[in-house]
Amino acid sequence: MRTTAGEALVPPQRRSPEGMPAGRGGAPDRRDAMQRRMARIGWGYTSPSLLVIGLVTLFPIVFSLVLSFARVRITYDGFAVEALTLGNYVALLGSGDWYYALGFTVLYTVVTVAIELVLGTLAALVLERLGAGRGWIMALLLIPWSMITVVSAQLWAYIYNSTYGVATWVFESLFGTAPLILGRPVSAIAGMMVADIWKTTPFVAIIVLAGLVMLPQDVYEAADVDGAGPWTTFWRVTLPQLRSTIAVAILFRILQAFGVFDLPFVLTGGGPGIATQSLAVMGYKTLFQDLNIGPGAAIAASTGLLVAGACLLFLRAFKAQVGKEDVT
Repeated sequence: MRTTAGEALVPPQRRSPEGMPAGRGGAPDRRDAMQRRMARIGWGYTSPSLLVIGLVTLFPIVFSLVLSFARVRITYDGFAVEALTLGNYVALLGSGDWYYALGFTVLYTVVTVAIELVLGTLAALVLERLGAGRGWIMALLLIPWSMITVVSAQLWAYIYNSTYGVATWVFESLFGTAPLILGRPVSAIAGMMVADIWKTTPFVAIIVLAGLVMLPQDVYEAADVDGAGPWTTFWRVTLPQLRSTIAVAILFRILQAFGVFDLPFVLTGGGPGIATQSLAVMGYKTLFQDLNIGPGAAIAASTGLLVAGACLLFLRAFKAQVGKEDVT
């Protein structure tokens, strides 16, 4: 068969074993097949760990949810489930202690998260402008956050001690008398909030600082060219770009603050009376001290639902605000 000179310059098209043209047409298919194969291998390696984590995590949640509907009777062999009803939740909604614990938990969450967000953002702005020595300051700043909460609570218990505490000495030096900080409801609540703010503000500062160092510098250069001052630059340039970072910090803190247990349990035991009794502390006392398994599980389940609802409401409000600003 005769061929022209032009046809001789065109190389014959190679085909893959599957019949697909090799080169541009076949390479993506081979890459997709390799990616699917690597994904199957990855799932094969991680499936046992995910299964164990799922069982360890999901089983207590499901079991606690079932017990929250149960009327449980303590026996010599353990406990026996007599019936599944809504009685535990009906009793919970009629309990004044539960409403107080809910109100205290909400107040504690709102106040501590708001103050920590302000102080953490200010600390992050200062750290972002530092050059030499930033690492050492960050290491010192993280000491409160790295402490176990039980140890932190014991530290603040010594500070608030009515006999030899540092706070007692300061009040006596300034005013000649010192209040029983952990012995009165208002001061006990304020003291617990101060302890939480001291411990958790560095966590918020590190999150905000991570967002600050990732911001593009050309936006600030444009703001300088436009003659924007530091205050205007912060409100119009820095803060809008930190919305997602701040939202992450708030979500983490809502989850932690709403389920607070160890700080009030160690520092005040929920007292005086029930002044600092959070939902988690109330659930612990009901379940493990009073041995009311059903009501205790109902408190735990309701707390989890409230935390999830609060986070969803915050996310919805955040998305609505972002969408409104994008439109404008």
